[in-house]
Amino acid sequence: MFFSFDGIDGVGKSTQMERFTDLLREHGHDVVTCRDPGSTRLGEVIREIVLSDFETPIDGRSEMLLYMAARAQLVQEFIKPALAAGKTVVSDRFLLANVVYQGHAGGLDVDDLWQVGHVATEGVEPDLTFLLDMSIEAADARMGEERDRMESRGNEYRERLRKGFLSEAKRHPRQIVVIDASGSVDEVAAAIRAAVEPCLSDAS
Repeated sequence: MFFSFDGIDGVGKSTQMERFTDLLREHGHDVVTCRDPGSTRLGEVIREIVLSDFETPIDGRSEMLLYMAARAQLVQEFIKPALAAGKTVVSDRFLLANVVYQGHAGGLDVDDLWQVGHVATEGVEPDLTFLLDMSIEAADARMGEERDRMESRGNEYRERLRKGFLSEAKRHPRQIVVIDASGSVDEVAAAIRAAVEPCLSDAS
């Protein structure tokens, strides 16, 4: 099985991913985790460029293709072998992020991004994506002072991101479940547990 977590920065993805992997292991799953972009040598190099290099100009279309290249490598080198070995994969972001960041917030055509993504991933997609959602003000309060290239684009950009995520969730309600991330860690984890129970039951 393959799961991903997404949402604007500051919603608590890392904390909930950790809780979620513990839940899966309680159900007997052999779990591996990854991050997109990253988790491969190529992916980590690209991650450094797109998130930390403030000096190199990157056009929106070029930015999108860099993310796609990192994801293609992640699928071939990490995700497909893990799934073939019977492992459960949990990823910090996946194709949805590209669609929202470079599409809804960046101005590229959303349907084109899904199509390019399908080519990059060879159709590999999460069984379920948990979209952690909260107001940008609440998420911003959870973030530190140091921001990467994406995080430093301001609240107007982040508002477009949030609206984009919610729009895609409405378009793909069977693949993307919206989780209210404004509650306590335990409350959010409980909502995720409730959302994933049907998948765990089907797999047992």
